[in-house]
Amino acid sequence: MPSKISTHHFSAALKNPDIRFFIGSVGFFTLGSRALAVVIGFQIYKITHSAMALGWLGLVEAIPALSLVLIGGYVADHFSRRKILLITRASSCACTLTLAALSMHSYTHSLTGLYSVIFAAGIARGFADPANTAFEAQVVPKTITVNATSWIASTWIGCSVIGPAIIGFVFDARGACACYLLITGFFMLSWFSTRAIGPKPQVMPEYKEPLLKSISMGWRFVLSHQPLWGAMTLDLIAVLFGGVIALLPIYANDILHVGAKGLGLLNAASSVGALCMTLYATKHPPLAHAGRNLLLTVAGFGLSILIFGFSKNFLLSLAALALSGVFDAISMVIRRSMVRLLSPDDMRGRISAVSWIFICSSNELGAFESGMVAAAIGAIPCVTVGGVITLAVAGLTAYIAPQLRKLRFDPNTLQRLYFP
Repeated sequence: MPSKISTHHFSAALKNPDIRFFIGSVGFFTLGSRALAVVIGFQIYKITHSAMALGWLGLVEAIPALSLVLIGGYVADHFSRRKILLITRASSCACTLTLAALSMHSYTHSLTGLYSVIFAAGIARGFADPANTAFEAQVVPKTITVNATSWIASTWIGCSVIGPAIIGFVFDARGACACYLLITGFFMLSWFSTRAIGPKPQVMPEYKEPLLKSISMGWRFVLSHQPLWGAMTLDLIAVLFGGVIALLPIYANDILHVGAKGLGLLNAASSVGALCMTLYATKHPPLAHAGRNLLLTVAGFGLSILIFGFSKNFLLSLAALALSGVFDAISMVIRRSMVRLLSPDDMRGRISAVSWIFICSSNELGAFESGMVAAAIGAIPCVTVGGVITLAVAGLTAYIAPQLRKLRFDPNTLQRLYFP
């Protein structure tokens, strides 16, 4: 009989100092990375005025991240995840300092140089993402998984609000170089927060299989568990076709006419809605009917994207993006909790790597898809078609993945209640 777990006190996770440092690490890194996405996107669009250039930007980061993330998962299961994070955070600092140097004089902009640095950042991400997800399981006791996940997600989302919101004003006032220096400062604070977390016991694989066989074990585990592959596939297709972040510079500059400041607010809007929802989830975790809730939130996400696609009013666009953030936050809390609760300890890095394959594909390849389609048919038709596809995929997944649809967890014990 599993013991009852106290998961309902909203600040339970914050009483652990290492969790607070981990939240700081995630927060400062998110401030930097989300601000970086705004600056590099707006800078490249100001140089080229090309939707396709924004699409290539997503692809340039996706290629190394997707190529290396499975190896990164293997490394995260066989070496110290904490050390991997310290190395990759330092690499992020080097990348943004290089971007600052490239942007020091407005007349020396080099698209090749900017793309090259983002490619290098993608290499670091291929190792950092699975290590960070797996390291979280070492820092956070299982008894407060959902509460900690909600706080970590809230921090990520809150910093996703602050980073883009402030960086647009810095860009208008001081230019790209100052933005990159500020972002470097955020990355340095993330490094120090990670360093403050003491070394943690790490379960290593009992047998060290050959690299390819070891990597394939993560895939085999995910593909043999319908709730996992169903949730990952659902998120992949929804964000791949329903994501609008890559096209926000076009909306800010050409459709809503709100400039860099408006772009920062548009980037922050979805995060405002998401922050409210994740804070609510610290007290009321959405796991009792996890599968059903996941499907409904993806459908809601698609509907909000449809509203944004047709809107030419700045306030309505902000509201639609905020609504999309509410639905995305519920989805994120459920998916992160599922990966944690359904993964064996010694395979967390490899399973996290598979999860990040889906995430990277949806985000960066989604940016490339959005730029390519928008260049062909226009930004507004691209967004509205994506919303329709997202709604259709939610319905189709509910039909073909009954184990995901019926998945439930006991919110007190975190035990799975539905077993196929």
